Amino acid sequence: MPEGPEIRRAADKLHRAIAGHIATDVFFAFDHLKPYEEELIGRTVTAVKPYGKAIVTYFDNGLGVYSHNQLYGIWVVCKPNAVPASRRQLRFAVHNFSRWALLYSASDIEVLKAEAVPSHPYIAKLGPDTLDTAVTPAEVAERALSAPFRRRQFATLLLDQGFLGGVGNYLRTEILYLARIHPSQRPADCAPEQIAAFAEAALALPQQSYRHNGITNDLALATHLKQTGHRRRDYRHWAFGRQGKPCYRCGETITKITIGGRRCYICPQCQPLD
Repeated sequence: MPEGPEIRRAADKLHRAIAGHIATDVFFAFDHLKPYEEELIGRTVTAVKPYGKAIVTYFDNGLGVYSHNQLYGIWVVCKPNAVPASRRQLRFAVHNFSRWALLYSASDIEVLKAEAVPSHPYIAKLGPDTLDTAVTPAEVAERALSAPFRRRQFATLLLDQGFLGGVGNYLRTEILYLARIHPSQRPADCAPEQIAAFAEAALALPQQSYRHNGITNDLALATHLKQTGHRRRDYRHWAFGRQGKPCYRCGETITKITIGGRRCYICPQCQPLD
């Protein structure tokens, strides 16, 4: 499933392609949404904004199209009549004279009045957005140690969008690795220096991933590994997807575990379960 950085990059690309342009055609695959096609055709797209792992496409008549990619959804931007071949099912499309924006495979799509967007069930429950540069590590640390969250395992806590918005499976692994926290630990179990490291990583890694096309590893190390012939999957992350390979910090073997129903990767040396 795309995580916050990927969704924001997709929203950026969509905004550049369709914001400020009149929709010459709009398509919805679902019958209950088809009546909105006529309401949106001929209207100007005013903005495309990400909300955690969701995107809202706003139009100048006060409507917004909410979409969540879920596990398989993918956005494609192309020139008119130059749609790439795909076996995916088209779910939502906005056309203008220069670009087509196409959403495939996603099933969580709604049309809302703009003023209702903040109260959408998914958006209303979102915690602070890890890509929001106004959010501070002190706020994240305080939130982690607050009553609703302090006694929950990090493994499940970090996948709860009500805690921090935009974090998914790869970011969970990378944040906990960098903070030297085992996924089974709870905020209440951690030393102050671990909580401080967690709060820093919880903001720094998603923001780095957004700016650097998904790379969460040390940027200098990633550049060196790329230049010396390593594949992207070998240099992109500190730990995620690297089971059986040496830890970049201590040399111990990275291990894959299943916790909270999802795969997670740890360094047993750097992230001991005390």
